[in-house]
Amino acid sequence: MRLSIGENIKKLRRERDVTQEQLAEIFNVSCQTISRWETDSSYPDIEMLPVIANFFNITVDKLMGMDEKTEAEIVEKYLSDFQIAISNGLVYECVRIAREGVKEFPNNYELLNKLMYALFITCSDDADIPEWKENMQKYDSEIVSLGERIIKYCPDQSIRLEATSRLAFQHCEMGRKDIGRKIYETLPSEEYTKENQMWWALNDDEKLPFIRNNLNRSARNLSYEMWHLASGKYLSDEDSIKVFEKLIELDSLIYDGKHSIENWFDEGALVDMAEIYARLGNTEKAIEILKTTAKWAIDFDNRAESGFCESLLLGRREWERTNYETADSRPSRIKMRDLWLSAKGFDCIRETKEFREIIDSLN
Repeated sequence: MRLSIGENIKKLRRERDVTQEQLAEIFNVSCQTISRWETDSSYPDIEMLPVIANFFNITVDKLMGMDEKTEAEIVEKYLSDFQIAISNGLVYECVRIAREGVKEFPNNYELLNKLMYALFITCSDDADIPEWKENMQKYDSEIVSLGERIIKYCPDQSIRLEATSRLAFQHCEMGRKDIGRKIYETLPSEEYTKENQMWWALNDDEKLPFIRNNLNRSARNLSYEMWHLASGKYLSDEDSIKVFEKLIELDSLIYDGKHSIENWFDEGALVDMAEIYARLGNTEKAIEILKTTAKWAIDFDNRAESGFCESLLLGRREWERTNYETADSRPSRIKMRDLWLSAKGFDCIRETKEFREIIDSLN
C-alpha cells in the first residue's frame, strides 16, 4: 500500500483552512517539519500519527492513505453484521456494531446513519425492550446530534433524506412536534421523487423492472395506509371491517391470490381485523382470521434463508431472511401470542377452546 501521509495532511489542512505555521504550532513542531511531511521528504513519528488523525477527526489508517477499496470492504462488513443483527431484533448489538464502525471511520455517513437508526430503535415501545422509555431520554440528544450532522454534511442525498425523516420523527416522539413538522416540511414532495420522474431517462430494458419496483412500492404504501385507516379508530367498526376486506382484496390482486412472506405486516393487520370482529360479536369470523394469521406467523418464523415470490404485476421478487428488520428479538409467533393476542378485545373469546388452540399452536 502506497503511503500518502503528506498528501493527506496537506489536503486536510487546506480543507480546515489552516496554515503550515498554525499546524506547526498545534503539533509543537517546526514549520519546516510540516513542509517536509507535506512533500513526503519525511514522515511524522509513529507516536504523532494518532495525534494528527485525532485533530483531523479521521482514523490513522485513513491518514496513512488506506485505499478506498479496503475501506469499502471493511465498512461493508460492518453493514452486513448490522443487517444480520437487526433481522434478529438484536438492537443493542446493532448499537455496538455501529459504534465500533463509527470509531474506526468517524466520517463515514453510512455508519453514522446506522448508529442513529440503532439508537432510535432502542426506543421502540412495541418490542421486547423494557427500558424503552429510559432510552428515549438517554439517547435523545445523541440521535438529534447525529441527524443534524448527517443533514448538514453528508453528500449522499438518500442518506440525508432518511436521516431527515428520522430526526423529524424523533422530535415528534419527544413532544417537540413543532420542530418535527418544520423538518418534515423540508422533505421533497412525492410528485418530484425519483420514482415518479425517472421514467423519461430509462432505456427500454430498464422500464419493466422500474415499473414493477414502483408497483411493489406503491402497493406496500397503500397497504400501510389502509391498515392505518382501518385500525386507527377513525371509522366505525363496520366501516373498518370493510377497509380490511379491501386490504385483503388488494393483496390477493397484487400477489395473484397467494400470501407473500414479504408482506410480514399482514399479520398485525389481520389481528386488528379479528379484534374488531370479536368486538362486534362475530367470534366465529375472529377465530377464523386468527387461525390464518397464526399459520402465517409460524410460516414466517420458519422461512428459508432466501427465496422468491412471483406474480403477474410484480414479476419475480427475491428476498433474503436478513431483509427483515425489527426491534423485537422474539419470533413473530411469540410476539403475536404475547403482545397482539393479549389485547382486551379478545377477552370475550380468550377462554374458548378454539382460542386456546391458537395459543397452543403459537407455542
